[in-house]
Amino acid sequence: MRIDLNSDLGESFGPWPMGDDAALMTSISSANIACGFHAGDPGAMRATISLAKAHGVAIGAHPGFPDLVGFGRREITASPQEVEDFVLYQVSALTGMAGAQGVRLQHVKPHGALYNMACRDRALADAIARAVAACDQTLILFGLPGSELLKAAERAGLRGAGEVFADRAYERDGSLASRLKPGSVIHDPAAVIERAVRMVRDHQVVAVDGTTITLAADTICLHGDTPGAAALARAVRAGLEAAGIEVRCLGSTGKPAE
Repeated sequence: MRIDLNSDLGESFGPWPMGDDAALMTSISSANIACGFHAGDPGAMRATISLAKAHGVAIGAHPGFPDLVGFGRREITASPQEVEDFVLYQVSALTGMAGAQGVRLQHVKPHGALYNMACRDRALADAIARAVAACDQTLILFGLPGSELLKAAERAGLRGAGEVFADRAYERDGSLASRLKPGSVIHDPAAVIERAVRMVRDHQVVAVDGTTITLAADTICLHGDTPGAAALARAVRAGLEAAGIEVRCLGSTGKPAE
């Protein structure tokens, strides 16, 4: 069994730091780098690429809504053409900055509200997939298992990767529980590890109402802005490896956890 372990990084902005990217790099296999719209700036982008390169961590673009104040977690009304344009812009920016350091992007993972909306909205999902394909047909598009994002990836001729969240609660339909709900973010390391192992080994997770959901996990996300994220990532990786699950980036392994 194999799995990719990813985290959202590069989200500092100017003098305001967020997360402990350097510490997280020692545990993850893929980094989703903010591209300046919901968080991050050119300096943070370049520094995060450099960190990932030094640690042998694969990188991907993490495009979001143009919403620095709301950290990209507010739903914004935008046409599919607007979404396609600003995703194309952000992925292109990170592609160029990565190329300047001799690094290629592995994947694209939309951020926050854009991700959640595209997982259920075919038009937005297709707009994102078109933008990604226009940048590089070899890029992997992350999305919730069974979501419109993964269906859009297939329609655009892209490889899709089913992303699961060990530190987030799920609704019975397979969507993520709103962050406004108590318990939507799980902080207990033992619970997160147990969920991660079960997602990979058994392809299952228990929803907030007790329903058991079946899902296909290619990559597990741990949020970099969660307090204690670096320690949690170390514990999750150790727990996965203790269960006989290899942590490795998607680009070098093919689809894991099959």
